[in-house]
Amino acid sequence: MNSRTSCPPDRTASRPLLAERHVARLLLGTLIGRLPNGMAPVAILLLIAEQGGSLATGGLLCALYGLASAIGQPALGRMVDRRGQTRVTTAAVLVTTVCLLLLSYADAVAQPALAAGLVVLAGLSTPPLEANLRALWAVVLPDPERRRAALALDTGAQGLIYIAGPPLVATLSALHGPGAAMTVTAVLGLVGASVMLSTAPCRKWRPAGARTGGFLGPLQHDGLRLLFLAFSGVGFALGAVNVWAVSMADRHGMALLSGVIPAALSVGSLVGGVLYGRCRWPGGLSGQLLTAALLFALAWGPLAASPGPLVATALTALPGLFLTVLITSAFLTVDALAPTGTRTEACAWLIASVGIGQAAGTALAGTAATSPTISAALPAAGALLALVVLAGSRRQMSTPFSPSHRGQHRRRNDTETPSSRGRHRRVSGA
Repeated sequence: MNSRTSCPPDRTASRPLLAERHVARLLLGTLIGRLPNGMAPVAILLLIAEQGGSLATGGLLCALYGLASAIGQPALGRMVDRRGQTRVTTAAVLVTTVCLLLLSYADAVAQPALAAGLVVLAGLSTPPLEANLRALWAVVLPDPERRRAALALDTGAQGLIYIAGPPLVATLSALHGPGAAMTVTAVLGLVGASVMLSTAPCRKWRPAGARTGGFLGPLQHDGLRLLFLAFSGVGFALGAVNVWAVSMADRHGMALLSGVIPAALSVGSLVGGVLYGRCRWPGGLSGQLLTAALLFALAWGPLAASPGPLVATALTALPGLFLTVLITSAFLTVDALAPTGTRTEACAWLIASVGIGQAAGTALAGTAATSPTISAALPAAGALLALVVLAGSRRQMSTPFSPSHRGQHRRRNDTETPSSRGRHRRVSGA
């Protein structure tokens, strides 16, 4: 008898997901708290421009901010796994807030080293709200299907950060100046983190057991290392598409395209999250992950033909539909494979791999922006890299149980032998 028939039906399964206790507050708090991820780079660019600095200087500071944020997440995630969410995240958000506030008063042209230092410190201390939330879902939503739906909604809703954030900065900058926009950015990050940190699950969260995996933590697992490598390709595609959107805007004389094309990707991601949360995918996690990667890579194909502005905008939503499925499946895989006591750090490594890939995609696409054909093909190249790595490492990423089983079995410890794992599978599926 399988797990779906051996257990009584969940009475809460028919309730709206946002009606579940703590879910709406956690989602709202993390979305507000992560708005600086989409607002700060734009605010930095506008601030440098107002001070008379060059676009190259502003771009360099934005790159430093993004790279520092990606590097800092695993370190903060490891600290959370050891000390809990409240103390580590509170300290991180306070440092980030202070740095962003000071940046609005610093003269990056006259004092470039000071500005760069503040940007790097703000990035390194970016609070690990996303990794925290992914670790909390197992506590807030014990049912695996509800947890999968929450992950999909959370992943899809991330697009709102990049849909709402940049226009908000542009509006505030036009009305009150870039300094005011940077100040609002810092305050929103503090408010959102406070909303999340004040919830009972966040305050009470502690690691699930003694930390295993040694110094390397989740990086000691072959499957997780390959998963992180694959998702640097996903990040590469996302970084490259932003630059491609700017080049499309310049080539066609339509400035709005630089924002509309990434927004279309985000809208597709949001729609994909809602649809994925309401559907059940057949098969195990490794199969779902590979299928999502294949669809994500195929969806970039039409864009490589350099279509016109309207067609390109519509087609960009297609990869977004599968992006949420891909990322959600990856986080579920991380949850299944991460050594005991490293869940937050493992989630943070996945987030960091996407961020590092984005930085690389942005940099390479910037050098190829003068070639429309190459620029349009780079997102597909990143997605193809992710597909190839995932296809070649499916065995290393195989999870001990299917998604329907994970909520009903204690995670195997690292000393379990292959033969005992096989017996465990046969017994649990009997």
